[in-house]
Amino acid sequence: MKYEDLKILDELKEKGSITEEEYKCEKEKILNEAESSSAYASRKPLFGLTESTYLMLMHLSQFAGFLLPIAGFVAPIIMWITNKENSASVDLHGKNIINFMISYAIYAAVLCITIIGIPVAIILGVLYLLFVILASVKASNGEYWQYPLSIQFIK
Repeated sequence: MKYEDLKILDELKEKGSITEEEYKCEKEKILNEAESSSAYASRKPLFGLTESTYLMLMHLSQFAGFLLPIAGFVAPIIMWITNKENSASVDLHGKNIINFMISYAIYAAVLCITIIGIPVAIILGVLYLLFVILASVKASNGEYWQYPLSIQFIK
C-alpha cells in the first residue's frame, strides 16, 4: 500500500500537479503512516500531540502576541526549533511560518511609513489574521498551505 501511494505521489509531482513542498510533506506523511505500526512510533516527540494538532497549534501560536507582545513571534519559533528534527512536516510548516511573519512585518513597516499606506496596513493586518486561521485549519486537516506573498528567507 505504501509503495502504491508513493508511486502515485511521484506521478503527481512529475505531472506538475503538486509543488516540491507538497510532495515532501505528503511523502513524509506516507512514510510516517508506515512507521506508525512499528515500535519506533510509540515515542511522542511532539509533546504527546498528533502531528496535525501540533502543526495547527504552531500556526495558531502566532496569536500569542495578543497576550504578550513578543510571544506571537517567539512561540512558533520555539515550537519549530524544538521539533524540526523529529518531523519533516514541522520543519516545512515552521519555515513557512517564519517566512510569513518576517514578510508581513516588512510589509507593515513599509506601509506604515506613508500616510496612504496606513489603511492598506490595516487591511494587511486583517489578511494576516485570516491567513493564520486558514493555515491552521489546513494544518489540522493534514494539509500544507503556503502563505500568500511570503518571501522565502528560510528555505
